[in-house]
Amino acid sequence: METTATQNKAIKWLRKIGFWGFMFFLVKGLIWLAVGYFIVK
Repeated sequence: METTATQNKAIKWLRKIGFWGFMFFLVKGLIWLAVGYFIVK
């Protein structure tokens, strides 16, 4: 039951921010991972 409630919250949140909001955070996260990689390398 708790998992279903958590999934519903996540789905509602994703619908609020929409596709472009999701893409923005995805790209932002990937950029930070790349920056971290090049700093460590």
